[in-house]
Amino acid sequence: MENEQHLALLGAIAQGDKKAFSELYQSTSQQLYAVSLKMLTRKELAEEALQEAYVRIWHNASEYRQGKGSVLTWMISIVRYRALDVLRYNKVRKESEFDESNNFDIETIEQVSDAEQLLLDKCLQQLDTQQRQAIYLAYFNGCSHKEVVKHLNNPLGTIKSWIRRGLMSLQSCLTS
Repeated sequence: MENEQHLALLGAIAQGDKKAFSELYQSTSQQLYAVSLKMLTRKELAEEALQEAYVRIWHNASEYRQGKGSVLTWMISIVRYRALDVLRYNKVRKESEFDESNNFDIETIEQVSDAEQLLLDKCLQQLDTQQRQAIYLAYFNGCSHKEVVKHLNNPLGTIKSWIRRGLMSLQSCLTS
């Protein structure tokens, strides 16, 4: 039922209906904001990405195709792409330089018990600094390998090796 309502609203938005856009915003903004905030972790950046996503939704409402998933799924993908753009544009990875005392806000990982969080944190701290930095940037900040290369100023092969060896060490630590 919800997808049918969203679909009807999206059709009206494609025709320039501002009231329909307002209704769609009211019914989806909390879910989309949660996606944006989870990716960006900073309220002001999440709000920026969400605003840009809704502008994109307004302009591209007529491009939605029913067979490609629900309206909400389509909107979430737009928010995710906007969040990635905001990350790149604001160079969040450089603003929040890796800090040896950084505690890896592991609480953001869903469905992990307190004991598992402590173990993961302990295992991360046992990694070499380069491995920890590369894994932190790739998995906690969502950077691509190429972005990690730029941030750490090392060759792609080296970055991939640090991540691979670090993940192997984490797996070993977590399973022992």
